[in-house]
Amino acid sequence: MARNKFDVDERLETPFDIKHFKRAMVYVARYKKRMAAALLLSAAAVIVGLFAPVITQHAIDTNIPQKDIPGLIISAVLLLLTIAVNVIFSTVRSKIMTEVGQDIIYDIRRDLFEHLQRLSFEYYDSRPHGKILVRIINYVNSVSDTLSNGIINVILDIFNLLFITVFMFAMDSRMALVVLAGVPFLMTFILVIKNGQRRAWQAVSNKSSNLNAYLHEGIVGARVTQLFVREEENSEIFAGLSEAFRKDWMKAVTYNNLLWPTVDTISAVISASIYFVGLLIIGPASVSLGTIVAMGGYASRFWQPIMNLANMFNNFVNSVSYLERIFETLDEPVKVNDKENAVELPTIEGNVEFRNVTFSYDESKTVLEDLSFKVNKGESVALVGPTGAGKTTIVNLISRFYDVTNGAVLIDGYNVEDVKLASLRSQMGIMLQDSVIFSGTIADNIRYGKLDATMEEIERACKTVRADEFIREFPKGYDTVINESGTMLSQGQKQLLAFARTLISDPKILVLDEATSSIDAKTEKMLQQGLDRLLKGRTSFIIAHRLSTIRNCDKIMYISDRRITECGTHEELMAKKGDYYRLCHARRDQDEEADACEAQAC
Repeated sequence: MARNKFDVDERLETPFDIKHFKRAMVYVARYKKRMAAALLLSAAAVIVGLFAPVITQHAIDTNIPQKDIPGLIISAVLLLLTIAVNVIFSTVRSKIMTEVGQDIIYDIRRDLFEHLQRLSFEYYDSRPHGKILVRIINYVNSVSDTLSNGIINVILDIFNLLFITVFMFAMDSRMALVVLAGVPFLMTFILVIKNGQRRAWQAVSNKSSNLNAYLHEGIVGARVTQLFVREEENSEIFAGLSEAFRKDWMKAVTYNNLLWPTVDTISAVISASIYFVGLLIIGPASVSLGTIVAMGGYASRFWQPIMNLANMFNNFVNSVSYLERIFETLDEPVKVNDKENAVELPTIEGNVEFRNVTFSYDESKTVLEDLSFKVNKGESVALVGPTGAGKTTIVNLISRFYDVTNGAVLIDGYNVEDVKLASLRSQMGIMLQDSVIFSGTIADNIRYGKLDATMEEIERACKTVRADEFIREFPKGYDTVINESGTMLSQGQKQLLAFARTLISDPKILVLDEATSSIDAKTEKMLQQGLDRLLKGRTSFIIAHRLSTIRNCDKIMYISDRRITECGTHEELMAKKGDYYRLCHARRDQDEEADACEAQAC
C-alpha cells in the first residue's frame, strides 16, 4: 500500500522527562485528602492481612501439637476476621479511587478542551481532526487509572513490601534472605527492557492517532467517497493503518508479557528454595515447620506486590507515551491571545483601518504586503479578486484570527492586538461559505448568536432573512431537532439559519465571506431585502461572486498581487475598464448562464 498522509510517525525521540509526571501530579494533588483516606484504608487492610501467616504459624506450631481445639477455633476466627476486614476496607477504598479517577479525567479533559478552543486556525488547518480527538478521549482515559489507583497502589505495594520484609526478618532472618535473593535478578531484567517498552507503546499511540484521524475523515466524507466510488481504495488504506496498529500493539504487548512470566518464574524458584533451604540445609532442628509454612505465605505475599509493581510499571510506561501527547497538546502555544495589558474594547462605531499591513501564513509566501485602507462606520465594502489573492485573509485579520506580520489593524483607533479578544469578537458577526450547524433544535442553533434570545427575537430574525417560511414547514417548527451536519437541510437553508444566527447577535461589524454562495438566485432575491436591513447601519465586508450582492456596496476593492489594485464604487470601476470591469463581464456571463439553466429546470 502506498504511504498516505495519515501513515505518519510522530515519534518523540527525547527520553521521558520527569516534568511530565510532575505536571500530572498537579491534577492528583487536588484530591489528596480523598487519596490519603484511601491510602489509610488500604494500609490498614494490608497490616491486618499480614497477621494471617503469624496466626497460621501459631496454629501449626502450638494449637495442633497441643491439641488445643478452643485455641484452634480462636485462630480460625481471627483468620476469618483478617479476611473480612481486608475485603471491607478494600471495597471502600475502591469506591473512593473510582470517583477520584473520574474527577482527574474530567479535569484533564476540561483543560484540553478549553485550550483547544483558544488555539488559532493555523493549529486546526495543519493536522487531521481525528488526531486531536484521540488525545482528548482515548489518551486521557488511558492515563486516568495510573494517576489515581496507580499512585495509591505503588505507595501501598512499597509499604506492603517493607512490612512483609520486617515481618519476615522478625520471624527468621535466614529465611528472609532466601526470599530477597530473587530481587536483583528482577530489577536487572526491568532495566534491560524499559526503553524498548516505552518506545513500543509510543509507537502504539502514534498508530492509534493515525487510525482515528483516517476514521474521522472517512465518516465525515462518506458521501464524497460513495460519489467517487472510492470505497475499495479507502478500505485498503484503512486496512493498512489497522495492520500497522496491530503490529505495533502486538510488539508492545510482547514486552508486557515478558514481565509477568519472569516474576512468576522467580517467585516459583524462591518458593521452592524456601522449603529446600529450610528442610535440607538449615534443618528442622533450627527452624520449625510452622515457620517454614509461614515464610512460604510471606514469600507469596512478598512477590504479589512485586507482581503488582511490575504491572504498574507496564501501565506507567504506557501512560508515559500518552502523557507526552496530552502535555504536547496543552503546550501548543496560543499564537493569538490577550496581551497582559489588553484592554476592553468599548462599544464600537465600526471605523476600520489597515495601516501598512503585511501578512504571511509562513515564510515561503507573503499574502498581503504594505496594505493600507480606511473604512468609515456604516460603510459596506466588497472585496473581489482572483482566488487566493487575500480577500478572506483581510477579514480574518479584522477579527484577529491571525496576527499581522507587520503593520496594524485598527478599529475605532484601537489596535486589535491591544484589546481583549472577547470584547472584539463579541461585536463582530461573521458569515462563512460553510455554515456550521450544531446538534440541537433549530431555535438552539439561532440562539447560539445570543444565548438569552427570546422566541420572539428568534422568529423576527428568521423572518428578516426569509428563513421562517421553510422552518414552519417542519412538523415541530423551531423545535425541530437537527444533527451536527444538518443533513435534513439544504445548503441554502443552512446558510439562512446562519444569517439569522448572525443577525440576532446584532454585530457592529459584519463579514459575509461567500455567505450567499449556496443560495439559489430566487431565494437570494427574496433575501436581498433582509440583507439590506442586516447591513444597514453596520460596517460590512462582503466577499461574493455574484454581482447582485456587491454592486450596491459603498466601496469595492479589487485585491490582487498582495495589494489593492482598484478601489471605488461599481460605476467608477466599470468606467475605468480595468480588472474589475473584466471580472464583471466574466461573472455576468456566468450569472446569465446560471439563470438560464435555472429557468430551464423550472
